[in-house]
Amino acid sequence: MGFDPKALAEKIKPGVIDGDKRKYYRIARPGQWYGGIATADYVGCNLNCVFCWSNQPRDNPRQSGKFYSPADVFWNITHCAQQHHYKLLRISGNEPTLHKEHLIKVLERVEKSSYRFILETNGTLIDDNFAKDLQGYHSLRVRVSLKGTNGEEFERLTGANRDGFDRQIDALVNLVKYNVRCHPAVMLSFSPKANLENLKNRLKKIKPKLAEELEEEYVFLYPHVVKKLHQKGLKPLLAFSPNNIPKELV
Repeated sequence: MGFDPKALAEKIKPGVIDGDKRKYYRIARPGQWYGGIATADYVGCNLNCVFCWSNQPRDNPRQSGKFYSPADVFWNITHCAQQHHYKLLRISGNEPTLHKEHLIKVLERVEKSSYRFILETNGTLIDDNFAKDLQGYHSLRVRVSLKGTNGEEFERLTGANRDGFDRQIDALVNLVKYNVRCHPAVMLSFSPKANLENLKNRLKKIKPKLAEELEEEYVFLYPHVVKKLHQKGLKPLLAFSPNNIPKELV
C-alpha cells in the first residue's frame, strides 16, 4: 500500500507556499523542448516517481529554492523568452498545482501577453473545481503526465496508492468537461505494448483526440535516476542517455 498523493500535497504545502508566493529552485531557464521554451522550476511534488530527474528540490523542499511572487515569475520567464526569441512559457520541475492561487495569477499575466503557456502536471490535484478555474485561458495548454499506463504501474513507479492513476485520468475528464486545452503524456519505459493499447482505449472513451495526441515519455538515465532505479529493482524496457535523446522526444 502506497501513500495518498492528496495527503502528501497538504503535508508539503506549508514548506513551499507563503501567501501568494511559491518556492522555485530555478526561476528561468532556456530549453529545447517544444521547439524552444522558457521555464521556471518549482520546488515540491506530491509523487515520488522513481524516474524523476528532480532530486533535492523534490525530496527536501524546505531546504531548497526561494519564494517568488507571480509577478516575479512572469517577469523572469518572459525576459528569458525574449532573450531567446521563444513564444512558449512553462512552469515545470515539480508539481505546479500545489498552489492554485499562485498559478492562476501567473496565468492571468500570460493571458494578457502574446505568449502561450504549457502547464505540466501529474494531474492528481485537478478536480472538477480546479479544472473549472482553468477554463477560459486561451493561452493555456495542460499536459497531464501519466505515470504508467494503469494503476499497478502507477503505484510501482510513484510509491503512491494505485487509485492515484484514476485521479490522473479524472483530471483529463475534468479538463475536457470545461474545454481546457489538454493532452496526455505517458511514461512508457516500464509498460508492455498491451497495456499501452488498453490505455489508449480508455482515453478514447473520454475523447478520441486524447488517444491521438498521447505523448510518449521515456526514462532519461541521469546518474541519480540510475541509482534510484537500482535501489527499487526496476529495469526500464527502453531508456535514453541525457546526451542522446531522440529528436522526436524533444
